[in-house]
Amino acid sequence: MKTVFTLVTAVFFSFTTMLYAVEVPFDHFLRAFDHEQRKDMKVSSRELLTLLKEGKAQLVDTRFRDEYVAWHMGFGSSIPLNDLPDRLIELSPDRIIVTACSHKDRAALAMLYLCTKGYRSRYLEDGFAGLAELLRGDEARALMEHMRQGAK
Repeated sequence: MKTVFTLVTAVFFSFTTMLYAVEVPFDHFLRAFDHEQRKDMKVSSRELLTLLKEGKAQLVDTRFRDEYVAWHMGFGSSIPLNDLPDRLIELSPDRIIVTACSHKDRAALAMLYLCTKGYRSRYLEDGFAGLAELLRGDEARALMEHMRQGAK
């Protein structure tokens, strides 16, 4: 019975890994890195909003929990950088994972990590400060309304 359980568990984990992403060793990622990839690893706040509205992206806030509690956007997922390896199952493999933080350091690290795990990932180049500036007035209202409709 133990052998059957072990076999079923191994098959389950192999199958779920295939559903999500195919890992790429970091040295392979680096060897393939070029000007195009450098450009494609970033996303502006405007691009992010378009991708979110079209359902093509998932926003992941990589800040520490206390930072998220103090201030957050009201949409996106909170997965602190140090929790990311244990929470990959929360990511959508069919969307671009956009990582974000206050500046860019944790977001860039998270993006690199996710790329090595086989996810399509980019980081928010202007950080949450740039996104907050863009989400003022009517733009914020329209985006939040769209996000609420998408959640239903």
